[in-house]
Parts: sequence; C-alpha cells; structure tokens
Amino acid sequence: MTRVKELTVNEVEYVAFYLARRLLTFNEPIPDFHTRFPNKLESCLAMPFQKFNRRSLYQGLAGKSAILFYLLIKNHPFQNGNKRIAMTALLAFLYKNKKWLKADQKEFYNFAMWVAQSPAGANEETIQYTEKFIKKNLVNLINN
Repeated sequence: MTRVKELTVNEVEYVAFYLARRLLTFNEPIPDFHTRFPNKLESCLAMPFQKFNRRSLYQGLAGKSAILFYLLIKNHPFQNGNKRIAMTALLAFLYKNKKWLKADQKEFYNFAMWVAQSPAGANEETIQYTEKFIKKNLVNLINN
C-alpha cells in the first residue's frame, strides 16, 4: 500500500492559494495569504493524518481527501475564498499523490457550495458523501 503524501502549508500557499486567486476569482477577491487565521490551516492539513491507537482516523487517499476538503471549507482558515482554495488544495493534494479529479469546474464548484451549506450537525454524512464524490471522480494522473 502506497503511503499518502501530506500537503504542506507552503504547498497550499504556492500552489493552491495562488491558483485559486488567479483562476477562480469570480469577481470576489481572495485576500493576501498572510491574512489567514493563525493555526486553522495547519489544523486542516494535519487532521487527515490523525491517528488513534496507532490507527488512521481517515482511511486511504479518498478518506483523507474528503476530510481535508470538508475542513478547508467549514473551518474557514481564510478571510475569503475558502471554497475556491479548498478546490485547488484538493487538486494539489491529489496531484502530489499521482491522482486527479475528473469533474468539470462547475460541478466541482457546486459540490463545494453544497458542502459549505451543509448543516454542522450533518458533518459525518457530509464527509462520507464527499468521500463518495471523490472516489467516483478519482482518476490516475497521466504523465506525458
């Protein structure tokens, strides 16, 4: 079984944040990266790799991807642009692990909106559905 590679704060800043800011503005600016809320991003990036009794709380790439995506949206580590940054961070995380998400931009953004609007009390169900969405659209990265 291949070890899932973690996404770092620097990778979020240099890949996901700037891609979201450049490509997904939607007439709503994303504030500077350094205005993020302290430690929230770090917590979101660490959670997929948490263990209890030496067992991972989130299994496999899809499970880790689902909680990462969910937390980046729901925990609001940034002043604005959390859904867009979550989208690009998920793609960067998958790319780092030699996978990709085969979903068109509108479908993917609508899914991010659905996660954002999900009730706080339905977090487990939302995370499970997010994992299903990822598994359904997950493809191997094609290297040319």
